Amino acid sequence: MPVLPKSFLTIGAGLQTARMKRRLQETKTAEPAQWRTFQELMRMFAATSHGRLNGVKAAMSYANFQARVPLQTYELLAPSISRMQRGERDVLWPGECTFYAVTAGTAGAPKTLPVTNALLEHFNRAGRASLLHYTARSKNARVFRGRHLFLGGSTTLAAIRDAEPFVAYAGDISALAALNMPLAIERHLYEPGTAIAQITDWTEKIAAVVQRTLAADISLVAGVTPWLLELAEALLRGATGGNARPINLQMMWPNLECVVHSGVLLTPFYDDLRRAYGPTVNFHEVYAASEGVIAAQDATPGEGLRLIADAGLFFEFIPARKYDPARLPSLSADAMPLASVQAGVDYVLVLTTPGGLCRYVLGDVVRFISTEPPRLILVGRTELQLDAFGENVSEKDLTDTLLAVCRSHGWNIVNFHVAPLVNPSLTGQVRGRHEWWIELRAGTVQTPIGVTLASELDHDLAARNPSYAARRKADGFETPVVRLVMPGVFEHWMRHQHRWGGQSKMPRCRRDRLIADGLGAIARFNND
Repeated sequence: MPVLPKSFLTIGAGLQTARMKRRLQETKTAEPAQWRTFQELMRMFAATSHGRLNGVKAAMSYANFQARVPLQTYELLAPSISRMQRGERDVLWPGECTFYAVTAGTAGAPKTLPVTNALLEHFNRAGRASLLHYTARSKNARVFRGRHLFLGGSTTLAAIRDAEPFVAYAGDISALAALNMPLAIERHLYEPGTAIAQITDWTEKIAAVVQRTLAADISLVAGVTPWLLELAEALLRGATGGNARPINLQMMWPNLECVVHSGVLLTPFYDDLRRAYGPTVNFHEVYAASEGVIAAQDATPGEGLRLIADAGLFFEFIPARKYDPARLPSLSADAMPLASVQAGVDYVLVLTTPGGLCRYVLGDVVRFISTEPPRLILVGRTELQLDAFGENVSEKDLTDTLLAVCRSHGWNIVNFHVAPLVNPSLTGQVRGRHEWWIELRAGTVQTPIGVTLASELDHDLAARNPSYAARRKADGFETPVVRLVMPGVFEHWMRHQHRWGGQSKMPRCRRDRLIADGLGAIARFNND
């Protein structure tokens, strides 16, 4: 099939930008879009064995859906997914499914999720919408004139079943989306090219990307936040710029205007990314998971991310204060549609997707900044919370606290993790505290001391989180302890866990000490 010249793509992007700007200005469009999506998904689920087992009807009401269809976790769906991998048809989605996405496993063991043709279409549609959110708010489509560098996982797929006549493959969701992108995007925009995209070794891949793109006309770079910084540092080391290296990537790529980030909060990396990419580069946040694209930035960062309500996902929300995984069957009636959410309330996100996941508890906790239009922020994950002592502290609380303290001193964060620490006393009373593992960037003006840092973290977190403040006033919950680790400790742990690069992310906290004890086994830290 012939590919039209790039000029057609840029003209079309300009027209779509104008159309998206008008759509984003319209009011009360998200809820009708969600009900249209619900009806279409019910029609598809009614044709599956899983749907029929749970009483799904093509024209069923939401009230009946809420009453009949149970909430699901990956563990509950795993047997059905295994049947699909063996070639059985019409299990979770009509027809066969030959592709599967392997998640990064940030909050636990990796999951293998079905990727249907309909889900790939969702990723194409939602990915295009998320980029048009950027061009609409920047009021132009210049970003389409250059090349777009996507820093994702390897596009090499592994066969998970190769017995004829059915063959199934698994890989990173970014790889599956890249392998199925429109031909015009691949030809005119996509970097680093198909050969480099297949490289599995992350260090080798970064080196190849640097070699290929040093002289390219890059206008957009996209990836998981910490790896965007690693890429920039590698590019700046590799660029000569005559007798002197460029001080940022905009000096090397004059048309670079947008950095699309996802997966990890930008704030701990913002200052370093700003210095590395350039003073006028725009940051654009997209909230995406292996299950689907959920939201994208359409305004200033403080206004949250606009829910993508019309790209094939149906959203439900369980109030986080009611969520208890041990009581999942009884929580079905507590899940509510978009029409019922309130701003300022934390919700556990539930998805029904064209990938065959019906009432699937994603595990993310979100908070709406506004309901018209629907904009939200990601607060954390249900599995990545600190509540061993009843403190109910989220990943976002921890990140915001550490960032505030470090910025007050001019310290830059490289990585961190927080875990519960239980200390039995001589009297037999169990006493607990938080243990912070922190790596700061070398070269700060003032050398931090663990005791002082612990006190400031304690004070800021108490001011930020009432539950933490209440627990700190109670007996048995003490001032946190801070472990300042030497450079490279977190990198060593992540490489050892095969989490270096791609879509992998460092868990900021856990209810247990699995990661903390692993860091302790390799770290040399300041006992202050």
